[in-house]
Amino acid sequence: MRILQVSAELFPLLKTGGLADIAGALPLALMAAGQDARVLLPGFPAIVAGVRDLAPVADFNAPWGERFSLRAGHIAIDGAPAIRAYVIDAPALYDRPGNPYEDTARQPYADNHRRFALLGWAAAQLAQGLDPAWRPEVVHAHDWHAALAPAYIAFAREAGGPRVGSVFTVHNLAYQGIFAPWNFTDLGLPGPAFHMNGLEYHGQVSFMKAGLYFADRLTTVSPTYALEIQTPEQGCGLDGLLRQRSGALTGILNAVDDKVWNPASDAALVQGYHTPEGRHMAGKARCKAVLQHQLGLAERPDAPLFVLVSRLTEQKGLHLVLGGIDALLAQGGQLALLGSGEAWLEEAFRQRAAAAPESVNVTIGYNETLAHQLFGGGDVTLVPSLFEPCGLTQMYGLKYGCLPLVRRVGGLADTVVDSTLEDLASGEATGFVFDRFDAHDYERALRRAFALYQRAPDWRRVRGNAMRRPADWATAAAQYIDVYQQASAPA
Repeated sequence: MRILQVSAELFPLLKTGGLADIAGALPLALMAAGQDARVLLPGFPAIVAGVRDLAPVADFNAPWGERFSLRAGHIAIDGAPAIRAYVIDAPALYDRPGNPYEDTARQPYADNHRRFALLGWAAAQLAQGLDPAWRPEVVHAHDWHAALAPAYIAFAREAGGPRVGSVFTVHNLAYQGIFAPWNFTDLGLPGPAFHMNGLEYHGQVSFMKAGLYFADRLTTVSPTYALEIQTPEQGCGLDGLLRQRSGALTGILNAVDDKVWNPASDAALVQGYHTPEGRHMAGKARCKAVLQHQLGLAERPDAPLFVLVSRLTEQKGLHLVLGGIDALLAQGGQLALLGSGEAWLEEAFRQRAAAAPESVNVTIGYNETLAHQLFGGGDVTLVPSLFEPCGLTQMYGLKYGCLPLVRRVGGLADTVVDSTLEDLASGEATGFVFDRFDAHDYERALRRAFALYQRAPDWRRVRGNAMRRPADWATAAAQYIDVYQQASAPA
């Protein structure tokens, strides 16, 4: 099957979050399953620099009249086949300072509606034969940045265009791509599209709603999140539409790219390690000692090291971590944080690190190598989120034996089993889980982590359970292929 993946970012070329990891791993998994998968990306500088042998494919007009080019090349990934890639050549839209979505002052670009409408528009043009040598049978759009692709495809089909299936994946429903109503005129969609049964959302334009309404099939990144987003509590105002389309919605749990995240072969680690149990785990102790030294923490092998790799936002439960630092330190633990986000959280964590530099380390920003080292050397990874569509950090923690401490929500509920007596006895326990989004429940989970850490044989067993938990892309790819076949089947 010819499958076009459409996303705003892709690891290893450009990454601001978990979307990039999925966008980079899924095409490889589909190719390994015998599918003809290609990707379409906006021409951000890092992407243009990373796609090799770019050559012109065709020129095309944007809905608002500007003319742009589409180029094609390939993405070379060590140890894997090259991914065929299309890149939208539009420097005026994409070659800017800041990150892909915001300027250097962290303000969204005023023309983001055009920048990401063009991504969906180019996908639809490919679906209609823009590249005479290759036309997809199904277009898979990821998150709001690509969400207009299903709308353009649906209206082209109504006008007599080819029957190309569309799939839209929600990675995080909270980020919806909401724009002013007057921006609709730039999008090239017919007037009826700006309607309650379309893009209109409380008088504004919603890219996310376009994907949810017009795509042939919908997916999201965990089975539990697929249920949660159909409720008022987590539906972000779109739960009614999602309930209406529940028959087309599938929750497919994200997986982990074993070529990138594998403690036995990870070049970022000072020494590799793998299960089973103690004989092959000396490398983890070595990683912890080196990490403590590197971060200026007290070099204490007996101190459980809690790590946090996250955007610093309220959604991620960071105020719980901040409020729980005294309890963590009082029980002899250490904390190492890597992330950036809300200014008040950044400053509050910096102050805690300055007050206890041998016990708390804070790195503001993102560093891929350090992220690997934190999972490699850490004992517990903290993911106490208010909501979490899937979450990848807890999956990295599982794979690296850095036991996740999570709230029972979304993909966290689907991937981590609490260390209760019965789950310890059955061999299913893989971490620590709490229910209520409050300090009391969070700190109880912290105490459970410390209690298990004091029981070394039990800790080793749970760590082994965690590291052996399957998280392969082959299983996820098979589920996506099934969805693609449904989306491309004749109506």
